[in-house]
Amino acid sequence: MIEYLIFLAISTATFALFSLGLNLQWGFTGLINFGHIAFMTLGAYTTVLLSFKGVPLFISAIVGAVVAALLGLVIGFATLRLREDYLAIVTIGTGELIRLVVNNQQLPVGNTWVDGAFGVQSYPIPLSTPPNLFFRFLMIGLLTLLFAVTAFSLWRWISSAKKSRITDAAVYKTGSQQEFISRLSVGIILGILATAIYISGVITLYNYIPKAGLMLVSLLVLAFVFWRLEYLVRSPWGRVLKAIREDEEIPKAMGKNVFWYKLQSLMLGGAIAGVAGAFFAWQLSAIYPDNFQPQLTFDSWIMVILGGSGNNIGTILGAVIYFAYDAVTREVLPRIIPLDEARLGAFRIMVIGLILMVLMIWRPQGILGKKEELTLGK
Repeated sequence: MIEYLIFLAISTATFALFSLGLNLQWGFTGLINFGHIAFMTLGAYTTVLLSFKGVPLFISAIVGAVVAALLGLVIGFATLRLREDYLAIVTIGTGELIRLVVNNQQLPVGNTWVDGAFGVQSYPIPLSTPPNLFFRFLMIGLLTLLFAVTAFSLWRWISSAKKSRITDAAVYKTGSQQEFISRLSVGIILGILATAIYISGVITLYNYIPKAGLMLVSLLVLAFVFWRLEYLVRSPWGRVLKAIREDEEIPKAMGKNVFWYKLQSLMLGGAIAGVAGAFFAWQLSAIYPDNFQPQLTFDSWIMVILGGSGNNIGTILGAVIYFAYDAVTREVLPRIIPLDEARLGAFRIMVIGLILMVLMIWRPQGILGKKEELTLGK
């Protein structure tokens, strides 16, 4: 059970990273990207192949992110001066193109070349060697610090909604009570999950298993990316992105280079997806082209829409809900519904589609999104 929680924590952190990149492109800039998996594929393969050449894992992952960002540069130069639907079409094609190229080409694995269709295995993974007792306590200390910062941030996030509600009451406006209740509910759920992961992490770091080390690294990277993204989207740079999302003629009229801002967003979102690709490869321990199916892009869209586009906490919440749903239905549904595995898989996808349809009717902005902020599509 504890090892399964560790597995779920790594998966959630990886796809939360992946979705944060998409949220920057779509939620904050309004760029329609249906081939986000292309960035993850490049990040994963670049990291793995460079590590076979003896490049340190940390540097391999950064180079993977840079290569993914360069792909965003190429796609952006080709499409961002055109209508939005051209970007959507090109990204769909690029995602499949990269997967098929990897599937049909020889790849440089160490000192030999192997057929891409056979996949890449036995590559180095971070913290796979059990550390000594001092480093194990150091890792537990880092996890404790991360847990404390997460708990404090959640408490501040909930408290800020409460202050807003009181202020609104003072000026006789309808308060943001609904937002406060939403934040309180989400905060309690995330707090319980964070506590469960923290306890599991402390146990598995002390009785060291490699996946626990990978979980710690993935959570630290997710926290860092979230922190920097929150800073960026609240800066003047982020406000220009939001203005482009709502009506790009307004920032153009104010002298902003809209094309350059869109390009930066596409590249940065791609780089974040490239980092997610490194963690995806490290968790799987062996990668094949079929691991990077277009379905993963649409899973990421589900996470962004579910949590609320244009909201980084909402995106992480969407990833948590998605993997919680996936884990629960995998365990519970076979005991209730007498179907084979393939039909159960289709049924689970159908149910999450139904949930999204209901959500779009009841709360089109997502669980934590702000309807008054999103005028996209009007």
